[in-house]
Amino acid sequence: MSLVCLVPAAGASTRMRGRDKLLEKIDGVPLLARQTSAVMALGVPVLVTLPAQAEDRVNALHSILDELVTLMNIANANEGLSASIRMGANWAMAQGATALMVALPDLPDVCAEDFAALHAAHRTHPDAVIRATTAEGEAGHPTILPARLFGALTQLTGDQGAKPVLKSEQFIPCPLPGNRAVTDLDTREAWEAWRTARAAKSKQSQP
Repeated sequence: MSLVCLVPAAGASTRMRGRDKLLEKIDGVPLLARQTSAVMALGVPVLVTLPAQAEDRVNALHSILDELVTLMNIANANEGLSASIRMGANWAMAQGATALMVALPDLPDVCAEDFAALHAAHRTHPDAVIRATTAEGEAGHPTILPARLFGALTQLTGDQGAKPVLKSEQFIPCPLPGNRAVTDLDTREAWEAWRTARAAKSKQSQP
């Protein structure tokens, strides 16, 4: 076993004021299914963490699930991203993985080719932290965490993700085009602005 992937989808979308950002549709496909499909293109085991009550998210994933995908509910999802990362690290250790890619599902511009680029960087630097960056070098996501950090990841608390573990780590940057690595959509306004910009870009590319 080598790389495995975590899609942490246990957040509550509280800033969306009643809507679930992971169920927002892009080209008719819910964001969670779209981004999970992109991760699945790597052909490695994928864990999707979900809140205790997640019927709508499970339904959104139903049509794409295969034997490589595991769904796990997190009873303490309100603790934040660390709950998903703890579960992901324990799952990765049980898989005998050499590294865990954390692929946040609310970055809609990250695509299968980007995940593949990080995977390639991991093969070149198997013991290093690999982080996606913007074209200008700003650190973002996805992130690949080597097995030597799994123990520390299982001790995380709060909603800072892996930051307490990463603060003392150097990382290998994996630049992605534009701002893909940092464009997350947490509010209705962010979604509206993103869709407007995407439509304008599509119109400009038409002959």
